[in-house]
Amino acid sequence: MKTLPPGSIIGILGGGQLARMTALAAARLGYQTHIFCPGKDEPALQVTPLHTRAAWDDRAALQKFAGAVDVVTLEWENVPIAALEAVARKAPLYPSAGVLRVAQDRIAEKTFARKIGIGTTDFTAIHSAAELAQAMKSFPLPAILKSTRMGYDGKGQVKISRPTDPAKAWKEMGGKAGILEAFVDFACEVSVIVARRADGAMEAYPAIENIHRNHILAESRAPARIPPALARQAQQIARKLAQKLGVVGLLAIEMFVLKNPGAHGHRILMNEIAPRPHNSGHWTTDACATSQFEQLVRAVCGLPFGDPAPHSRAVMHNLLGRDIEHWPDLLKKSHACVHLYGKAKTRKGRKMGHVTFLKGAW
Repeated sequence: MKTLPPGSIIGILGGGQLARMTALAAARLGYQTHIFCPGKDEPALQVTPLHTRAAWDDRAALQKFAGAVDVVTLEWENVPIAALEAVARKAPLYPSAGVLRVAQDRIAEKTFARKIGIGTTDFTAIHSAAELAQAMKSFPLPAILKSTRMGYDGKGQVKISRPTDPAKAWKEMGGKAGILEAFVDFACEVSVIVARRADGAMEAYPAIENIHRNHILAESRAPARIPPALARQAQQIARKLAQKLGVVGLLAIEMFVLKNPGAHGHRILMNEIAPRPHNSGHWTTDACATSQFEQLVRAVCGLPFGDPAPHSRAVMHNLLGRDIEHWPDLLKKSHACVHLYGKAKTRKGRKMGHVTFLKGAW
């Protein structure tokens, strides 16, 4: 694998807070970053002078951008495949369009996981209100209907129960295709972030516990409050997925830890994957020698990986919407590491920043 020296330019597709924090980590190692994004007020644009503002379907702008950088990565897994392919013709792209084809589709990612022996929730594909109505006759309810593409923080998701009107639920879901997923009786949700280089070298962060409120990640606790054997199993799942997918960069895997093994024998089920930095990995910036963002830079530039082992226990809280107004009080708290994303507009549920509280030696 080619090693890119400091001074090289890393292209990043997307300009949100994940791109911002990746750019800051890259600068720490002496790299420049060039942001490609459609918006003009994105957080990443505040920390690097190099940027291209253009639509995802602007082929000429994409190729010019790719020709101006040494390697390209991304902060958003839903970049259109055509855009990824246009970039890959001019510059190395990590992760590849092939990885994104799986990660962009909930049915594809669960099918892939099952193919390699990783458990998932029971699911069935839904393509119309009529199919939903038919599935409701045999699929265990209650269940959750999700758009197979896009959708996050609870968007594009509808709870399905016996009284549900399938036509209304299909319209509310809002996608062209859906997936009906069974509810699972889980003890907690955990996630693992693994970094992988093109030569196959990997490093995984410990399993951490996630707590959601109103379908939005509110808190991440490191380490997860699960038995060590289960924590190791979660890491093994992450490594297997990264290897089998051929990820270069980062892969975040959200998983359910079941209270009891299901009929399939699995105690841990994969929920979703994201081949990019992840909200549940923000704690690594303050509690590890090498953050998830720096690890991404090391992966795509062909550098040796840093140590992912935490030096402190940590609890990360997202600052959602008007939570950002408490930033002066947060700065007064000992062991509080405050990160603000520079977003000008506040709205309910929007991620405006995060704060990580360090809890002492790991």
